[in-house]
Amino acid sequence: MRSKSFLAAVFVAALALPAVAQNPDTTPMRIRGTVDKLDGQNLAVRSRDGQSLTIVLAPNFTVRAVVAKTVADIKPGDFVASTSVKGPDGKLRAIEVHILPESLRGVAREGQFPWDLVPDSLMTNATAAQITSAPQGQVIKVTYKDGEAEVTIPPGTPIVGYVPGDPSLLKPGATVFIIAQKNADGSLSTSAVTAEKDGVKPPM
Repeated sequence: MRSKSFLAAVFVAALALPAVAQNPDTTPMRIRGTVDKLDGQNLAVRSRDGQSLTIVLAPNFTVRAVVAKTVADIKPGDFVASTSVKGPDGKLRAIEVHILPESLRGVAREGQFPWDLVPDSLMTNATAAQITSAPQGQVIKVTYKDGEAEVTIPPGTPIVGYVPGDPSLLKPGATVFIIAQKNADGSLSTSAVTAEKDGVKPPM
């Protein structure tokens, strides 16, 4: 159940959000927050903006966890996702970097598009081509179907990889990231949750 296909399915949802809006009666919604309680198939979450939300989990829902990585773990040819903002000089500065499973290449949305982690942030899903040093940190050059980009990774930027998890990670206080479907009746549902493990929190 928690195989490469699971990771691929979750990343397609997380990093290519329009792709999950298959049902015209639902609206995709990114939820970032902490767990209040897991009660059967109902996950109560306090969102980062203070809302109390209940998300109905699918019967076969999956959980994935994040693990800490470093710039040294990024190799040329890796498929990576970076969330960034433009600095005063117009250059992109990462606020998080994800080393994606190889199974996502050609599956997840490749390219650069708006993201909502912070105002005016961008998500770039692309192939790492080169990593060099700079005064502000490491600079990663990435390429994607319609172009290329350079993103500076300042020291201390969260860099993560992904491993399968289980429902035991959904304990009170744990940080989670969820792509939920907002149904026509206002209820929320999902089939996958990204959860904190061993103090490493989803930075998405």
